[in-house]
Amino acid sequence: MNYKKIEEYNPIALDLISANIKSSLDALGEDSTREGLENTPLRVAKAWSFMTHGYQLNAVDILQSAIFNESSQEMVIVKDIELYSLCEHHMVPFYGKAHIGYLPNGKITGLSKLARVVDVYSRRLQVQERMTIQIRDAIQEALNPHGVAVVIEAKHLCMMMRGVQKQNSSTVTSAFTGPFLENSSTRREFMNLISHKLS
Repeated sequence: MNYKKIEEYNPIALDLISANIKSSLDALGEDSTREGLENTPLRVAKAWSFMTHGYQLNAVDILQSAIFNESSQEMVIVKDIELYSLCEHHMVPFYGKAHIGYLPNGKITGLSKLARVVDVYSRRLQVQERMTIQIRDAIQEALNPHGVAVVIEAKHLCMMMRGVQKQNSSTVTSAFTGPFLENSSTRREFMNLISHKLS
């Protein structure tokens, strides 16, 4: 599968998911055959297939598809990477931004590849805590940098639409390796840079 987009859907999976969505609509008291819902099971099946296509992607392969030798050891940061995922507990969306930094060790990768790594792990049934670590570990494995820093800020609809119904809450998670973990000044520099707004 091309990691840029879904080229085709698995017809067996679509049929199975569609049948289950139809049964679920009927169980909720809806008429799954009425005009507005007639094609909803298939649309939901396609939407879920897209929103979970990260299972078919390999983050390390994506990063290693664009590696370049570079002597710079200065911090590289890509911040405000939009992400959309599904909470694995309720299959309700959560969304936010990822901030990624690393200290090169003779190699760099294309900047867009870092954003694609976020997609690999966000397009799965997830918890934010695990996703943060997965992104960090993929970058560490693929590039072997001196250190990696990942911070994710997200809003969870499972908290906003149901349960405690706290619309203004957000969740922040972080994962570090190397100097980002061991050196408070390096970590502070990263945190300052991701919070700084360009004029």
